[in-house]
Amino acid sequence: MSVTPQQLSELIRKRRTIKPPQYAQDRAVPRQLIEEILESARWAPSHGLTEPWFFKVFYGEGRQKLADFFADSYRERTPAEAFNEKRAAMLGSVPLLAPCTIAICMRRREERIPEVEEIAAVACGVQNMHLTATAHGLGAFWSSGENTYQAATPGFLGLEPGEKCLGFFFVGYPAGDWPNEVARSPIEEKVEWIV
Repeated sequence: MSVTPQQLSELIRKRRTIKPPQYAQDRAVPRQLIEEILESARWAPSHGLTEPWFFKVFYGEGRQKLADFFADSYRERTPAEAFNEKRAAMLGSVPLLAPCTIAICMRRREERIPEVEEIAAVACGVQNMHLTATAHGLGAFWSSGENTYQAATPGFLGLEPGEKCLGFFFVGYPAGDWPNEVARSPIEEKVEWIV
């Protein structure tokens, strides 16, 4: 193999969550890199080789469609007394701050495979995507929450029954320096050896 264990370990430790407001606004991500990031998801493990992941890519002018959906759906689902115009504007701006946003979707192909295992397989695919982005010096952020789980999202994405959106993966070049290492608890606190 051309990657040493040390290089792989360094890449894993270098991966950071870098959100759209931290992206360089004047630097597009070439489509070829987005395709490479997506290709890396294809090689994630899945039980029974179900490959439950699939993606919807918002790129170029397509980002405006996602921005409009985020803002408009917030307006539609928020009661008047709780509505905040600044929040609507912020939600609508996020997809425009990222050169590319990828809707992370899951399709169950085998009912015999528990859903949690299919979700885990998609998560493995997203980790592959995040590591590939990191290797190219791209910031990335897997966002979930209200835009992912609201009732309007499946229809907007054209999902079929049994398909789910598991989040949105934002990609862009960082505007500043790469974030420093984040403190993590020692692995000894999370491992019990049974010998």
